[in-house]
Amino acid sequence: MSNLTLYNQISTLPNELKKEVADFVAFLKNKATKAKKIKERKFGYAKGFFKISADFDEPLEDFKEYM
Repeated sequence: MSNLTLYNQISTLPNELKKEVADFVAFLKNKATKAKKIKERKFGYAKGFFKISADFDEPLEDFKEYM
């Protein structure tokens, strides 16, 4: 759809609907700017957040018979 076609369609709408179109356009612009504001993750941000037990790499008791 070309800009001219879109403009012609919007210009034939009643004023109440033009207001709704303007609100929707503002919503879409706001949504687009929020999508661009994704922050870059920093290395080490979650350091200390997760705890791994000291025996993490030890074989599980359930699998002893297979070893």
